[in-house]
Amino acid sequence: MKTQTTTKSDFQFIRSSNGHYQVTYQSPATNKKWTKVTSNMPLIDATKNEENPKRKDLEMLKFICKN
Repeated sequence: MKTQTTTKSDFQFIRSSNGHYQVTYQSPATNKKWTKVTSNMPLIDATKNEENPKRKDLEMLKFICKN
């Protein structure tokens, strides 16, 4: 079975307040969604504001959304 790679397009970012983002992760395999509000701006900058974010940053953001 092929493992799905997490991509930037799997996430939706909505600014909820100063220094906080509501991040939604949608699984491409199941279309299930998880949403979390985070104030981890270094991680938001490393994913949302990068053209090609690092895989480790995407996986960390997915972990935050799902837990």
